[in-house]
Amino acid sequence: MDRVANALGLYFRLASQSVRAQLQYRLSFVLTSIGGFVTTSVEALGVWALFDRFGQLGSWRLAQVAFLYGLVNCVFAFSEALARGFDIFGKEFVKTGNFDRLLLRPRSTILQLAGHEFQLQRVGRLLQGIIVLTWAIVVLDIDWNAGKVLLLIFTMVSGVVFFYALFIFQATLSFWATESLEIMNTLTYGGVETAQYPLAIYRRWFRRFFTFVIPLGCISYFPAILIFGIEDPLGTGVVFQALSPLAGYLFFAAALGFWFFGIRYYTSTGS
Repeated sequence: MDRVANALGLYFRLASQSVRAQLQYRLSFVLTSIGGFVTTSVEALGVWALFDRFGQLGSWRLAQVAFLYGLVNCVFAFSEALARGFDIFGKEFVKTGNFDRLLLRPRSTILQLAGHEFQLQRVGRLLQGIIVLTWAIVVLDIDWNAGKVLLLIFTMVSGVVFFYALFIFQATLSFWATESLEIMNTLTYGGVETAQYPLAIYRRWFRRFFTFVIPLGCISYFPAILIFGIEDPLGTGVVFQALSPLAGYLFFAAALGFWFFGIRYYTSTGS
């Protein structure tokens, strides 16, 4: 327990130093945050325009899709803010050889990269996601109970660790391919776009991939179905919907395993 507490204390010290450094340039922080808010707001307007033109997306109403949109953008904003060290790992650590310095320090590489930079400016995306999610919850008039509240919290934490795991996978692949891994951007930033819409509207192979391989639907669509209190067009049951967020935590564990596997094959830059 002391070791864990010590590690957490170090992480929060690193994160607080990063925040203080960013706040030294307050105007830059404010403008970047506003830019993130405006950019994601334009995306939200695109979703609204789609429903304004066609009314519904199959059997899905605007408020239901807005719930998915707000949920995914909130959890991704947290992950993107926390996982900056892994997001830039290939370019800033592997190609430059700076990862050697991390390996020589008496601390976990995971801890050091996690505390490398806390992107405070992601508050713009987070705020926009909260606004959309709150509006959707009010409009949907969900019959809330303790179970649904806990499921929403459980799902949001699962979503954060799921996207964090994607950044870890991206960083690990840099041990073998140090150039920009655009395919991973289709799973991180592209995954956000995918999860903003109901999984049921996609083709069967696509749904299976984002349920059993990259469990994107498990941290958004399936728990949302249970929270809405509606029948799933895909035929899943209540138990599956309630337990589906566990996939995010399992995916994170797999990412950590892959990370330590990748370290075994790290050979430095040779310079």
